[in-house]
Amino acid sequence: MSSRRLKVGIVAGEPSGDVLGSSLMAALQERVDDIEFVGVGGDTMHAQGLRSLAPMDHFAVNGLVDPLLRAWPLIRLLRMLIRELASVDVLVGVDFNVFNLLLETGVRKRGVATAHYVSPSVYAWRRGRLKRIAKASDVVMTLFPFETAVYEERGLRAEFVGHPTADLFDPDIAKEQLQVAARQTLGLVDESFVLCVMPGSRSSEIKFHFEVFLQAAKLFQEQARIPVTALVPTKHPVAHESWAQLKDDFASLNVELTDAPATQVLQASDLALVKSGTGTLEAMLVKTPMVVAYRIGALTYRIVRAMMYSDYIALPNILANKSLVPEFIQTNATAENLAAALIKQRNRDQSELVQEFSGLHRTLRTNAAARAAETVLSLIT
Repeated sequence: MSSRRLKVGIVAGEPSGDVLGSSLMAALQERVDDIEFVGVGGDTMHAQGLRSLAPMDHFAVNGLVDPLLRAWPLIRLLRMLIRELASVDVLVGVDFNVFNLLLETGVRKRGVATAHYVSPSVYAWRRGRLKRIAKASDVVMTLFPFETAVYEERGLRAEFVGHPTADLFDPDIAKEQLQVAARQTLGLVDESFVLCVMPGSRSSEIKFHFEVFLQAAKLFQEQARIPVTALVPTKHPVAHESWAQLKDDFASLNVELTDAPATQVLQASDLALVKSGTGTLEAMLVKTPMVVAYRIGALTYRIVRAMMYSDYIALPNILANKSLVPEFIQTNATAENLAAALIKQRNRDQSELVQEFSGLHRTLRTNAAARAAETVLSLIT
């Protein structure tokens, strides 16, 4: 590599991308003596030396109306970033797919190498996005091994780098050991039965899942005939508002909303009831048996269903390409069905499931930041 300073553009639009971006920046600094970072990120990316071109909260939009009201400010921000980042050696867009793919396209037209970190879920639905990705990115860095095939079939470069969350946990540590440590940290009684309830992180997800998940937890407690503590790891105001309205209906169930990290609550739990998404991966990595559900609006579901390619919605099932954990979609995701599945999960021998979880964990535990850094550097060396 040339002895001149390497200038890396990097843009993250949300907190999860900020964490991912900061780990990539740290790995790049371990490999390049003279390096500069410029772009958009949050506190953890700033701590790694990012020269910020705009606050990350300029990207914060919610619901259906916000994006329309913020369209022109976002377009101006996009144009400014394309102009400012046209002089970098390489640009990395971290997740935040719609905006970052537009940004990568604009910068790539100006001769800058581009990498997209975290593949859009084209393996599962909306494969028409591959055309836009091909125009935007020289390489897509995927978190899951099965994601590369859909790119390679179309002659696009994709590199599996691993999942950073998998690097945080040891696949060979026993569930019991994780559970004891987490319960001590959270101040939970060792012999209590803990159900982790994860209704989602977005307002719409909470509205679709929270009440039915609590109903399922209540039914599970009645059918299992044991006292259950339902722990809900969430800071979202909608979850707290919903619980204030619902708590009188669940007086018999010990429900606690906590600011503790989801992975810590999952480690402490005996079972989990999880909306499909990252929470299913986190449960798998800490060896917690789960029941998975997904509910959206009826019209939206009909549209999404027509564009889906995956047979499964839970990441452990997708990774294994078989049914490891029960999953329920739409009208099947009733409190009665979820409670019955929780009973079955509680009564089954967990040793085979834990063995499957550990094997999948090992495939994802690859030192993701290091592999991502090597992939980025391959574009300029």
